[in-house]
Amino acid sequence: MAPTTSAVARALERIERLDPALHAFIEVWPKTALAREREAVARRLPLGGLPFAVKGPSGIRSYAARRLVAAGGVPVGATSVPGPGTGWQTWGQGAHGRTVNPWRADRTPGGSSAGAAVAVAAGMAEAATGGDGAGSVRVPAAWCGVFGLKTTNGLLPSPDRTGLASAGVLARSAAAAERYARQVLPGYGAPAAPPLPLPLPLPAVYSEDLGFAEVDPEVAAVVRAAVDRLVAAGTVRLLERDAALLDPAGAWAAVRGGSPRAPEAVRVRRANDDRLHALLAAAPLLLTPTTPNRPHGHEGPGDVYSTALTWAFNLSGHPAASLPAGFTGDGCPVGLQLVAARGADVSLLGMARAVESALPTVRPWPPPTEHRPPARGPSWRR
Repeated sequence: MAPTTSAVARALERIERLDPALHAFIEVWPKTALAREREAVARRLPLGGLPFAVKGPSGIRSYAARRLVAAGGVPVGATSVPGPGTGWQTWGQGAHGRTVNPWRADRTPGGSSAGAAVAVAAGMAEAATGGDGAGSVRVPAAWCGVFGLKTTNGLLPSPDRTGLASAGVLARSAAAAERYARQVLPGYGAPAAPPLPLPLPLPAVYSEDLGFAEVDPEVAAVVRAAVDRLVAAGTVRLLERDAALLDPAGAWAAVRGGSPRAPEAVRVRRANDDRLHALLAAAPLLLTPTTPNRPHGHEGPGDVYSTALTWAFNLSGHPAASLPAGFTGDGCPVGLQLVAARGADVSLLGMARAVESALPTVRPWPPPTEHRPPARGPSWRR
């Protein structure tokens, strides 16, 4: 085994110790990972052996994973995604069973990048690749208390022919995601270039419900308190603008079902695109809760659309991120969603860094004992 100071060795040790309870991984690659790390260090590659996880069994072949490996990143394993027969993609199926939320084992981590979010939250990987077709990066990021970015649709290669899904990344923070972004996002600049300071306060518009969603009052209160803190810190300046959109549920379903030219879908998309264009021309940042609800149980969300506040931006193509906003009284993480203009992915990351620096809400993991996933199952390696 590599020395204990090795980042990859530490990640593999945490996977071996924690994953039998969390079920975040479907495959782990210790021998290959340690060999890749030695090569990355020896060749002085930019990422220098950064351990990351990939989403699902095909994640290692994604554009993002290939770029990260070329830059010296080390894939340590493939993370869980929803299993067969799950109409609601809100939990994953790992090698040991159903993936659990690292903060509340009785709750889902979100999906479909379920295991990716859990791996990052529990420190089993520094970052993880993901894909977001309706909120599949942002929802688990919100519910696992980590940072998640959906890139502008079409900016990076995606196997999704509908155009709804876009590549993304999960990391402990926006600052941590920057190492990923420098290698994957086009136009990010030289690796050694320090991030330029943003002029503060950032003009922003806040909407609790985008004009149509029904939001859990406690989730809304946590996010509103975070926004008020940003205002008090001088990080954002709220503008009075109408952020109401048309409910995108029907249009999203039509596009997903192969009918993007259905008249109602075209009408909703055109109206929302016009409204978002006007809104983001007046302010570079739109703020909302990431989800209308807190993490639900493993039986599913019932009639609640957990994607109600995210999938509008899969239809419109705007980059969007989720970062931790705080916790509900029962210990569930809540996410704050940030949306920027199309193509403004690098700027969005910079704004997310500024926002998270004013929101020191991340608690150390693991959570209190009463909500901690029980340790069980054999120690394992592959």
